[in-house]
Amino acid sequence: QVRAADRNATLEALTAAGLGECSYVVGSPNARDEIRIVRNAKAIYAAPRSEVQRMWSETSYHMQRLRDNPAAAQSEFDRLLDADDPGMKPALTFDRNEDIAAAYIATGVRPKVAVLREQGVNSHIEMAAAFTRAGFEAHDVHMSDILTGRTSLSAFQGLVACGGFSYGDVLGGGAGWAKSILFNPRARDEFAAYFARPDAFALGVCNGCQMMAHLTEIIPGAEHWPRFTKNKSEQFEGRFVMVEVMKSPSLFFNGMAGSVLSIANAHGEGFANFTEGRSASAAKAAADKALRALRYVDHRGQATETYPLNPNGSTAGETGFTTADGRFTILMPHPERVYRAVQHSWAPKEWLKDEAGDDGPWMRMWRNARKYVG
Repeated sequence: QVRAADRNATLEALTAAGLGECSYVVGSPNARDEIRIVRNAKAIYAAPRSEVQRMWSETSYHMQRLRDNPAAAQSEFDRLLDADDPGMKPALTFDRNEDIAAAYIATGVRPKVAVLREQGVNSHIEMAAAFTRAGFEAHDVHMSDILTGRTSLSAFQGLVACGGFSYGDVLGGGAGWAKSILFNPRARDEFAAYFARPDAFALGVCNGCQMMAHLTEIIPGAEHWPRFTKNKSEQFEGRFVMVEVMKSPSLFFNGMAGSVLSIANAHGEGFANFTEGRSASAAKAAADKALRALRYVDHRGQATETYPLNPNGSTAGETGFTTADGRFTILMPHPERVYRAVQHSWAPKEWLKDEAGDDGPWMRMWRNARKYVG
C-alpha cells in the first residue's frame, strides 16, 4: 500500500526492476469499512469487513474452541463484530517529555537496585536497562547468590523480581520461587529484613509478580494481595493490550493515575485469584481491601473482562496491586518491555519524533522510583 501521490513513482520503480508486467493497482482503502470488488465501474461483490474477516477466521475459531476455553474463543470471535472499535488510543495524564529524575541523576549518586533472577527468568536485561536509564546502579543478583550468602540485600535500596518462566515454565513456577525463600532460613531472614526496612522498595513483574504474591507473610501491608493462577483462556497469552493506571499510593505510578497506555503482556498464570488459600469470608475481605494499581481496559478506556482485551480474565481487569505505603508493587504485564517508544508494536507517531527521543511513557515508572529515593 502506497500513498496515491506516490503511485506513479512506485510503478516506475517496479517497471525499472523488471516487475512491470506483474504489478497492478488492485484497490484502495474506503471509509465504509467494507470489502468491495468492482468491475467495469460496477460492484460485483460487497460485504462489511467484519463479516469477511469472520469468514476468514472461522476455521481457527472452531479449532480454538476445542483447544482452549470455549467461552474465550467465542469472545475473541465475537469481537470481530465490533465494526466501530476505535483501536488503541493511549491517553496520558502526565507530560511524557518531562524527566522528573534529571535533577537526581545530575548529582551523580546512583542508588543500587538488585535485579533478582531465578532459573528461567527473562526480561532482566530490559529491567536493568530501564533502572539504569533512570539513574540507578543495577546489579544482577541470582537466587543462588542469596542462598549461599554471596550477596546481601542490605546493600540495595531497590529490588525487582523479573518476569519469565522460573524452573523451565513449570506451572506455578513463581510459587516455587517464593518457597525457595520461605523455606530457606537464610533467604527468608534476608528478604524479611529487606522488606522491613522503611527505605526499601520492590517491584514484581509477571513471574516475579506471582512470586511476590506468595511472600505476603513477610511483606508488610501485602496481606490482601491475590494469588495469580491459570488464565481463564487456559492458554499462555502473549499480546499487546491496553491498561489504565489507577489511583493508588504506589511510588512507581505517582502522577500517572488515569493514564491509559498500551503494554506488552506475556503470561499463562495471570488471573488475580483472591480465593486460593482463603475461606470465602477471608477472600471477600481481601478483595475489598486490596489496593489496585493497574487494570486492563478496552479500546474505549473502560475496565474490561472481555477476552482478549483482558487476556487473563481477572475481575474488573485488575492486574496490578500495591501496599498502603506504596513501596511494594506487583503487576502482571511487562512495562520494561515497552519503556522505549520503539519497542511498541504500534505507537502514536508523536512518540517517535518529539524531543523525548525514544522514551515511551512507561519510562515514568522508573523515574518515579529515582525521585522517590531522592
